[in-house]
Amino acid sequence: MILILNQNVSEELKNDLRKEVTSKGLKIHESQGEKTTIWGLVGDTTRIDEDQIGIHPAVSEVKRIQKPYKLASREMHPEDSVVEICGRKIGGGHFDVIAGPCSIETKEQIIEVANDVKNSGAGLLRGGAFKPRTSPYSFQGLHGQGLELLLEAKKATRLPIVTELMSTSHIELFGDVDVIQIGARNMQNFELLKEVGKLKTPILLKRGLANTLDELLMSAEYIMAGGNENVILCERGIRTFETSMRNTLDLSAIPMLKKKTHLPIVIDPSHAAGLRWMVEPLSLAAIAAGADGLMIEVHNNPEKALCDGAQSLTPADFDALMKKIQKSVEFFRELR
Repeated sequence: MILILNQNVSEELKNDLRKEVTSKGLKIHESQGEKTTIWGLVGDTTRIDEDQIGIHPAVSEVKRIQKPYKLASREMHPEDSVVEICGRKIGGGHFDVIAGPCSIETKEQIIEVANDVKNSGAGLLRGGAFKPRTSPYSFQGLHGQGLELLLEAKKATRLPIVTELMSTSHIELFGDVDVIQIGARNMQNFELLKEVGKLKTPILLKRGLANTLDELLMSAEYIMAGGNENVILCERGIRTFETSMRNTLDLSAIPMLKKKTHLPIVIDPSHAAGLRWMVEPLSLAAIAAGADGLMIEVHNNPEKALCDGAQSLTPADFDALMKKIQKSVEFFRELR
């Protein structure tokens, strides 16, 4: 349920309304726009009499949210959300690029790549310490040691870091991580979503390989319901009948999500196709469609990478792409 408050309503009336709502066991999510204040009521709203609450002098209008997700809904929060990460911003007209290797392999590798992507203009550094792999015989990451190396790269470059959390048992190791990624395979790991919902750390939530957009938003709702509203959605390609590429990047997800939710949307073109040469056109298409950011894999020696080398750009290729990205972002920002 949404309460749209009257303009210039007094604090006394707001406090009286707040007491009435919270006495029913509901929580209030306030969204302050330029001219409108919206209260989203979270909880069992069947306990609220719409007619009675509608005649309160602080209330202009009462609306029911029909969607199963509430906090993630555009109705609850009409303005775009902006997630701030160590001074960097994503969403609400702010665009940024997350870049780095699929997996952290050595200290020299992660620091070299970190410096390269920073010099090219990336705002955040990605790197996998815990790697979910289809085959149990594939490289699984360096785990705790990988996190330590990623933190060294952060210290060397001052880039905020993004890395994937796979288990609730590892949460304590992620205390110094700036953005926690929940991967596609864990999008509906609801116990994990509940736990990261207790944190204040921004969460990058990837869409599952065969999940609908509403299912993605319901997973975001799990995190937000726990109290963590710093959620960034990530489209990384979905499983279709097409076999010429790893996945199919769902560009239509961008405008549809923009309509459904206020949360920022980042596109991962590297995992989408799994092919290095497709990263550039997919990146530029994502910007045109309205994405708030990109996450791109970069490796200093892709041919010898321990994970996903075929989709990783070289630092030189990334640098060339970043010049096009910056021009495209500026062009479409003016166009919009």
